Amino acid sequence: MTNIDWSKLGFGYSDTNCHIRYTWKDGAWDNGELVKEPFINLHIGAACLHYGQEAFEGMKAFRCKDGKVRIFRPMENANRMFRTAKRACMAPVPPEMFVDAVKRVVRANEEFVPPYGTGGSLYIRPLLIGSGIQIGVAPAKEYTFIVLVMPVGAYYKGGLKPVRAIIYDEFDRAAPLGTGDIKIGGNYAASLYAHEKAKAAGYPVELYLDSKSHTYVEEFATSNFLGIKKDGTYVTPDSTSVLPSVTNLTLKQIAADSGRKVEVRPIPFTELDEFVEIAACGTAVVVTPVYEITRGDKVITLGDSESCGPVVQELYEKVQAIQYGEVPDIHGWCEEI
Repeated sequence: MTNIDWSKLGFGYSDTNCHIRYTWKDGAWDNGELVKEPFINLHIGAACLHYGQEAFEGMKAFRCKDGKVRIFRPMENANRMFRTAKRACMAPVPPEMFVDAVKRVVRANEEFVPPYGTGGSLYIRPLLIGSGIQIGVAPAKEYTFIVLVMPVGAYYKGGLKPVRAIIYDEFDRAAPLGTGDIKIGGNYAASLYAHEKAKAAGYPVELYLDSKSHTYVEEFATSNFLGIKKDGTYVTPDSTSVLPSVTNLTLKQIAADSGRKVEVRPIPFTELDEFVEIAACGTAVVVTPVYEITRGDKVITLGDSESCGPVVQELYEKVQAIQYGEVPDIHGWCEEI
């Protein structure tokens, strides 16, 4: 058994029993193996190192109220990695193999799933890389698929904490017809400089506008954008440059289940003043409320720095209740290992 102080868990890497690893070559995937050592022996000519052939996902497993361990919406992540692999000319991981791999590695590390009631979860990071040697610009001929896991604590201890956001007109996250809609490491590398600049200036997140005109809202650095109107309508951007978020997909459905109107459409920057609540949403946090957005001399204020808006709070609590098995999972999102 583990000796973890669950109350002190943060969000970061820690070793577990093993990860699972598969290799694709000669047109087929092997059966995968559980590997104890958290290292990979990679050739210096590997395509992932030279040409960015790398894709990843982020998801979680939860110890539920009934004591069982369930993974939240793994097939959505599997389908997204499949789309990403096709776009990046990588060997796609069949969705059924992806889900099976996730279940295998979670079972092998079940003791690291935090107990129900601690607010923790087992973070799951599937990773696909071009591991074959490729010096000329071309897809690799060999790929490695890995799923690693680590226990993480509640991102917000003591409740949701609203943050400030900033818009930098001198930085773009993704090109209009680029790779913003798939989950590759290059998208995150492109935003690192602006992200560090924002943090140094006292803004935990930055918000990006569309790269073509800088007039429409797209997404936060690592999370989708959602806004709540005065009548409770849930609004999120419609853009081919935005990563389709599993969390956003979930929140939209929960909002609709609650009788709220849901709109997926272009959001002009000028409309931000009309929202009563704004949040970033993603796997790690579910939602991050945003109480202030700055762009140059313009400052948009929504609520205050001490309290989350009621609609975002409600959505957050409903997602968590489903993930921890506290309410019926009417959509069949949680898969038992």
